[in-house]
Amino acid sequence: MSRIRKIAFEEHFSAVGFEAYSKAFVGQIDPAAAAQLNARLADFDAMRLQDMDQAGIDYVILSQTGPGVQVEPDTAVAIARARENNDFLAAKVAGNPSRFGGFASLPMQDPKAAADELERTVKELGFKGALVNGHTNGVYYDGAAYDPFWERMQALDVPLYLHPFDAYGATYAYSGHPEIAGATWGWGVETATHALRLLFGGVFDRYPRLKIILGHMGEGLPFQRWRFDSRFAVYPNGVTLERAPSEYIGTNIVITTSGVCSPGALMGAIAEMGPEAVMFSVDYPYESSSIAADFIEQAPMDDATRHLVCHGNAERLFKL
Repeated sequence: MSRIRKIAFEEHFSAVGFEAYSKAFVGQIDPAAAAQLNARLADFDAMRLQDMDQAGIDYVILSQTGPGVQVEPDTAVAIARARENNDFLAAKVAGNPSRFGGFASLPMQDPKAAADELERTVKELGFKGALVNGHTNGVYYDGAAYDPFWERMQALDVPLYLHPFDAYGATYAYSGHPEIAGATWGWGVETATHALRLLFGGVFDRYPRLKIILGHMGEGLPFQRWRFDSRFAVYPNGVTLERAPSEYIGTNIVITTSGVCSPGALMGAIAEMGPEAVMFSVDYPYESSSIAADFIEQAPMDDATRHLVCHGNAERLFKL
């Protein structure tokens, strides 16, 4: 079957020695399934390339699976391990640059160190941006301490993929229901909330060319744009923005389809944000590349929109 060209960029690997960071959520998966996931995360050749070829995915931007160094309590260790991870990935990308690109792992414990490592990976290693697994030990990135980081990211003109992980500390609403605290629900709420902190914290007013990517059909944010405008106008709580909240969602905040293979959700997101703000991705190996490919090829879009979503928008964003 002929496949339309695709680029995907919520596609994960795991560097040697990083398995310990992932135990918190891998331990919740059936052991046989977890073993298969770990094998796919460690593979850069046979399984990954075969999967890409079968799905018509020409190029992927790879990122360390969560939570990575975001949960490292020692800042010096986080800085060293992020660099180690990035050098490991750079070597893998160099072995197959026509199929692989890289997202940096960043030690957000130290905003300047994170900015320096981002600059190193972009300028010296050719990385396409960074993927950060949510907050770092309960610290979010909307505060003034992170302005030097955002300033550097804007100057480098690369995006940050804000990827989910657990909320910091116990959330009472999930008590007795661990099944909704993680990927099923809680991760999306956590990541969407972090993105809204950036928006309402004025990060995009201070750095108007900044691009944040959200997966999983935007973690639900596209479908609340109207309400953000309506309720913020009534309850601003002393916050002022240069634009209506909805105007940042689709410009500064762009999304991927990763993990949400729903034609209705896709068409709704495009209707809300425009066809240039929505991009294909899979969430390999946690989701099926073949299911994602079939979904995006069969969704009720015109050909021009399909080409934008499948590869054109990514080519523009990452200067491919």
